[in-house]
Amino acid sequence: MSVGSQRTRLQRLLFGAIVLVAAVAFYHEIIVANSWIRNTGLKAYSVNDFWRKAMPDNWVRRAKQYYGEDSSASSYSVTPQPWKQKYKGRANLHAFEDWCGKSIAELGKNPHYPLYPHSRSTVLKLAVTPKWTNYGLRIFGYLHPYTHGEFVFALSSQDNSELWLSTDESPLNLQLLGWVGKTGTEWTAPGEFEKYVSQISRPVRLSAERKYFFELLHKQDHEGTDHVEVAWQLQGEGSRFTAIDSKHISLYVDESAMVAGDVEHIPQTAASHSNTKQSSSTVDMLREDPRDVLLQVPLINSKFLQDVLPDCEYKPIKGRHLGRHQGLNYVKLSYIYPDDHTRLTHMESEKSCVYPPDIVERSSLSGYMKLDSPDLQQQESRDRNQSFLSEGLDISGKERIVKRSLKLLQEKNNVNWHWRQTFQIIHLDYRAHNSDAIEMNCKIAGSLLINSNDVLPVVKDFMDKLNKEHNGRFTLVKVVNVVKRVDPAKGIRYLLELLLKDMKGQMVRLSQYVYATSNQPELVLCNPVAFSWNPLATVHIIVPVKNQARWVHKLITEMEKVFRESGDTNFNLIVTDYDSTDMDVEKALKKSSLHRYQYVKLTGNFQRSAGLQAGIDLIKDPHSIVFLCDLHLQFPTSIIDSIRKHSVEGHMAFAPIVLRLDCGATPLEARGFWEVQGFGLLGIYKSDLDAVGGMNTKEYTDRWGGEDWDLLDRIIKSGLEVDRIYLRNFFHYFHSKRGMWNE
Repeated sequence: MSVGSQRTRLQRLLFGAIVLVAAVAFYHEIIVANSWIRNTGLKAYSVNDFWRKAMPDNWVRRAKQYYGEDSSASSYSVTPQPWKQKYKGRANLHAFEDWCGKSIAELGKNPHYPLYPHSRSTVLKLAVTPKWTNYGLRIFGYLHPYTHGEFVFALSSQDNSELWLSTDESPLNLQLLGWVGKTGTEWTAPGEFEKYVSQISRPVRLSAERKYFFELLHKQDHEGTDHVEVAWQLQGEGSRFTAIDSKHISLYVDESAMVAGDVEHIPQTAASHSNTKQSSSTVDMLREDPRDVLLQVPLINSKFLQDVLPDCEYKPIKGRHLGRHQGLNYVKLSYIYPDDHTRLTHMESEKSCVYPPDIVERSSLSGYMKLDSPDLQQQESRDRNQSFLSEGLDISGKERIVKRSLKLLQEKNNVNWHWRQTFQIIHLDYRAHNSDAIEMNCKIAGSLLINSNDVLPVVKDFMDKLNKEHNGRFTLVKVVNVVKRVDPAKGIRYLLELLLKDMKGQMVRLSQYVYATSNQPELVLCNPVAFSWNPLATVHIIVPVKNQARWVHKLITEMEKVFRESGDTNFNLIVTDYDSTDMDVEKALKKSSLHRYQYVKLTGNFQRSAGLQAGIDLIKDPHSIVFLCDLHLQFPTSIIDSIRKHSVEGHMAFAPIVLRLDCGATPLEARGFWEVQGFGLLGIYKSDLDAVGGMNTKEYTDRWGGEDWDLLDRIIKSGLEVDRIYLRNFFHYFHSKRGMWNE
């Protein structure tokens, strides 16, 4: 037998085997489908069939592209809830307030979504108009069809919405039926169901003897007439769509006796978890930086730092006689090297406050451009003026032809003059123009930066002295961070943070304060006596709360993350609770993975100053650090390390600058502004805080704000410095004051 005949025979055998396998698979699919139909009484359909049969190809394509088909049900969480007949007539409604944006994707970015809504209530029909702004809704429950048949659903809303329906009563079997937009730019008028193809579903066969879990999502911004409604009709009846009313809906669960901290019953479904993924940001500050992970490198043994520099006396600022709330005028920003990318470049324009005022006043950066050939522009201007004058003269036809020919020749010679224009580069170093005054009014500028030629000589001098003392034991790997504090009358203080490698190849970090007095003709570094930070100091984070369950949950989660990622066991979370009724705060703390925490239950109206002082009074060690904190924060992993490094007992407190996020913004977008005038977040040694009198609990009882400036005044008067730096990856979420301070 020839080789060709053998190949042909093998090909036929292979083809026959493929056909046989396909036939068996097809038969198996028929058996499974028939069994499914017998057991459910419904028409079987897969996700593919659902989309493919429901809508035109372009609708199917967009749905797959945006929502995907491969979501795994294993990532969802549902605790079955017993259903009762009395649940009929209402559906569950969860409202997420104080959150800007128009799209469902933006609702998914809310840090409390989907478990901790601002409020839980019920709705009597699927046609809602809260007459509110900047909110998101999650409405869910069961649908009870009034007859057997194929139903078509329609959805309408101001801004974006989605309608999901399960194949049965299980929330795990949700399928997308329709939506109004996905980008936030789409909207419909009340009762307008035909504006977008995606608003109307395919026919779905339902049974009057069964109930079906549904979920309705809606996002509304601050504009327009807010509404969302779901209607239905029987396929083929030709009737108008009618809103789904109370007779055909029921609760998923009765939440009337539950508090905000009870979340186990809330279904986490394909609907509530769609579009919550966010792409990596291009914001410079969010890029990886060696500062963020330096705490993972062990500190150099302090014995190697002894006798490296001569000792020198370091005297902090003397106490001042200040007017009320004038202390912030005496707080100076520190300079940073290298660039920490805290400048919010993604929020700038040509008129940005980052640039020198003379540029902004000219309304254009062209004022800082010097043209190489300004005569080209001047020549063009003369040509235009001459042409304009010629066209205005009364000349003969022949002269006009000659003039026109000369003009065309002239234009040919000067064509595209502007493309040939070049200019001289003037290096615009905005840092040379920046000052504390500008920074206080420009909330996107970020850190004041130091030039490398001001820093590297200091680093070299220190490394030379370190290796001279220890026979070249250490090699400089990287200058990770340098903080420079300038006092023209006394000298310059540096915090040097260096990554070093010792003779054994082990990486160590050096975080050391050094000083250079100003009365020396050249740079002379010395060791500021008693001005050093304690890497073992306990940090107590104090947060007063009242009826803020969703934010308390967020706080505990954040502290767990800091503990888990930093491995730091020497910090303590103190929560002072004004008798919260929306969750059991103490129980939540006990269930957490936090290494250390304390809980204090208080009574009466919420008072921030008194709540902070109650936490301060729990601290017995005067040589530990108190960090007066807020509730609505996302912390960098290095927060505890940063508080320790910038707090020096008897000398310095620490007031990190936090980035306040805009309404609807998340840390992955970093849209907002630096809170340059707020001092409510403050790290200070317990001994120093006691010395200045602690919190003002007499004056600040029912007012929001001001207690931080009051404390700052007393700190400055006492002679302490306040270190002020922009802290990377430190965010304050947007929130209203509703529900706080007893409102």
